[in-house]
Amino acid sequence: MNEEVEKKYILDMVGNYSETVIDHARNPRNVGNIAKCDGFGQDEGECGDTLAVWLSVDKNRITNATFWTDGCGTSIACGSMVTEMAKGKTIDEALKISQKEIVDSLGGLPPVKIHCSVLAADALSEAIYNYLKKNKKTIPAELEKRHRRIEKERQMVEEKYHDWTGKQFPS
Repeated sequence: MNEEVEKKYILDMVGNYSETVIDHARNPRNVGNIAKCDGFGQDEGECGDTLAVWLSVDKNRITNATFWTDGCGTSIACGSMVTEMAKGKTIDEALKISQKEIVDSLGGLPPVKIHCSVLAADALSEAIYNYLKKNKKTIPAELEKRHRRIEKERQMVEEKYHDWTGKQFPS
């Protein structure tokens, strides 16, 4: 992006986004995957964005968390923030990271972008679910309920895709 276009883009964001959101969108932390991760989760948002989270866990503590998204700057900022928040936390502590905490940590989001924080929180919870399941650990009832909701939403998206295109949803 050339400097003039970038400057206009940033100026357009000012007033709509906090400096923290702009910083995480322009300089995201923890981007990429973890080759031999302990947990992986992904969610597709209603806007079409996908956000994935990878976790490394040692003695029930998240030692590393990374993300990738094909989404907008707000999705990037939310993915960056949720991974920063998860690092160093126990699994139980990380399970308590909510979309509201992500929004608050970013200094707020415009109402039309709140779904990006839900996407990040859900991708983290799916990564934790995957970690617990792979390691044959007890899955808390609330996490199981959240996982079922995410799966149901994913199935609805796949059905809509099939209805609209006549094709199977790409894996």
